[in-house]
Amino acid sequence: MHGFPVDRRRQRSTRLTVAVVLLVVSGLAVIGAVTTGSFLVVALAAALAVVLGGAATKITHSELLQSRRDAAKDRAEQAQSYRRMEAERVAENQAFARAMTERIAERQTLIHDLETELASAQRKVAETTLKVGAEARRADQAEQHLGAESKRAEAAEERAAEAIVRVSELEQEIDVLRGELDAWLTMATEPAKQRA
Repeated sequence: MHGFPVDRRRQRSTRLTVAVVLLVVSGLAVIGAVTTGSFLVVALAAALAVVLGGAATKITHSELLQSRRDAAKDRAEQAQSYRRMEAERVAENQAFARAMTERIAERQTLIHDLETELASAQRKVAETTLKVGAEARRADQAEQHLGAESKRAEAAEERAAEAIVRVSELEQEIDVLRGELDAWLTMATEPAKQRA
């Protein structure tokens, strides 16, 4: 495809060179005829000059038309190329939007699951706290069983502390996921704003 413009230029150069040669020949013929001083020779040279000038004009005109056709063809090819690039860009944007929508849906599902787990952990904390209180009351009431009750109370407090740590971890994880979700939502809406 890259060879065609070079061939066209070579052909144009040849055509224009032929047209110029025809004009030069006609001019030389007229000048030569005038130097002879013969009316018949001058008239024949003038007629030849008109014919050669007409041929040069025809060659130049055909070259101009060919140049216009070539330019129109180049513009059409360029428009086709731009249409293909635009179609590819639209397809890429749609694929990106689909991927971001899927990621957002996955993150929202994960957040929902973590929130459910957090609610369950909070219930366990509340239950464990109640048990700790009950164990503490029992420990106060039963001084003779202080050693055994104390160990149970310590175990209950330990479980309560672990549940509190787990609740804190889940809250931090939800905050991180919400931050990622907000960033993805921003990224997903920016291409739409740019297209608008």
